[in-house]
Parts: sequence; structure tokens; C-alpha cells
Amino acid sequence: MPHSHSCSQLIHTLSGVVEVSTEMGIWMVPPGRGVWLPARVRHGLRFIGGVKARTVYVDSLARADLPSQCQVVQISPLLRELISSSLAIPADYLVGGREERVMELLLDELRLLPVLPLHLPEPRDPSLLAVCREIQLALSSPWELEEVAAQLQISGRTLSRRFQRETGLRFSDWVRRARLLAGINALAAGTSVLDVALELGYDSPSAFSAMFKRALGVSPSDYFSLDFPLPVA
Repeated sequence: MPHSHSCSQLIHTLSGVVEVSTEMGIWMVPPGRGVWLPARVRHGLRFIGGVKARTVYVDSLARADLPSQCQVVQISPLLRELISSSLAIPADYLVGGREERVMELLLDELRLLPVLPLHLPEPRDPSLLAVCREIQLALSSPWELEEVAAQLQISGRTLSRRFQRETGLRFSDWVRRARLLAGINALAAGTSVLDVALELGYDSPSAFSAMFKRALGVSPSDYFSLDFPLPVA
């Protein structure tokens, strides 16, 4: 169920994939990554493939320079251990002791995390949102800008301009991102690379793997390694 919290939240995925949805889009959180949710952001969660995760709640007034938007981040080995240590620290820990130093270092690390390209933004425009929903239901189709523009009875240039203004991505990049996140979902659920490639409209597993590696720097088979570093978005 969609809900929100009075404090900010970091969800660190240990296994499976956590999917976070807000009115701004969808964030996909594979193992070894985390999603930062600022306070009072209404969101829904979906769990795919035997999820195990840890959650850290942060007072929204703890630091003025913490991220103000949702984002998927790479969890560093240091932050992973700090999160683990924080689970044993009570909310009313003593000021000046080890517990405070652990929590202060954790907050320092939160500000330095690499942001990953695992967000699928959604347009607010109803006609564009309807197109995005249609694309997500038929990712194997060869979606072309001009064909979608004709469907909306506007020019390709107009659609391109409106789509980028609404989502921050070019139309073709949005479709590619949608396929990428759907592929991560399917892989987490145990689907083979071959079946994922065919479901997403690729001619072969190697074509899908090439797209995956271009986007994330690793092959699908390596992606779920917890400590494998990913490029910054």
C-alpha cells in the first residue's frame, strides 16, 4: 500500500529486487544497492525474487545537505558495515559515545553515494503517461518516435520536445531504460537471459547483454554480485 514516513529512509537490498514507485516514477533496487527516500514522499513497494533488505530511518533535520529527491545509490562496503552496526544502536543513543560516531559517519557516507541510472521517470501529461503505460505492457514491440507521434496526432519533433521536458530523457532512451529495468526484474525472478532477451524484443541474448553492459558496465550474469561497482548516472 502507498504510504509515507515523517523521516527519511534508506532501503539497502541484500537479495532480490525492491521496486519503489512514487508519482515521479519507478526506482529499481537490486542487491548491493539502496534507495534513498526523503521524508514525506508517498511511495509503494514491490518485492521481487526473495527479497532481504535493511532499512535505516534518518531524522529529516539530521543534516541539511542530505539528498532531497529519491535516488538509487551504490552501497559502499563501509556504508554496508555502518548500516549493520546501526541496527544495534537504540534511537536514544548517548551523545559523545561510539554510537554517535557511527551514526555521524553513516550520515557522512549518505552524502557521497554514487547515484545509479535505475530510475524510470513518468510524465505528468496524461497522453504521454498513457503512451508510457502502453510501452511497458509491450516492451517487445519496436517503438518508434514517429509512429507514436502519429498516434497522438502531433509531429515527431513536438513529441520529442514534450517527452524530454516531462521525463528528462529522450524517447528512445526512455524505452531503453524501461527495457533495462524490466530485464533486471525478470532476472531477479529467476528468468534466463535468453528468455528475458526474447521477452524484451531483442534478437539474441548477446544483443540484450550488450545493451545491459553499455548501460550498467557489467554483464547480466555479473550484475547481482553485491560489491560490483557501477557507473555513476
